[in-house]
Amino acid sequence: QVQLVESGGGLVQPGGSLRLSCAASRSTYSFNTMAWYRQAPGKQRELVAAITTGAVTNYADSVKGRFTISRDNAKNTVYLQLNSLKPEDTAVYYCYARNYASYWGQGTQVTVSS
Repeated sequence: QVQLVESGGGLVQPGGSLRLSCAASRSTYSFNTMAWYRQAPGKQRELVAAITTGAVTNYADSVKGRFTISRDNAKNTVYLQLNSLKPEDTAVYYCYARNYASYWGQGTQVTVSS
């Protein structure tokens, strides 16, 4: 059973930064894609950023230039650096991994508010 454990969420003021981490219970090499999704209250879950084993990245238009996804295969961890945060970035952020199956973390809350 694969486990994904997110951390790093919290309350931050507009313009601030956070770094989210997602620790996997097995080698991240085993996943062809890892990603971060988010879900705000009353909205559907949406893709924020994704990264492949070849380090090809993909971002939602709303976060391009502000967020950066990266993976450290030696630590079995994927990161999401969130900069220039806006109130509309407030959501629960979920880690996702896929090989022949899909796996989700439990989520971490990010709240952007003054």
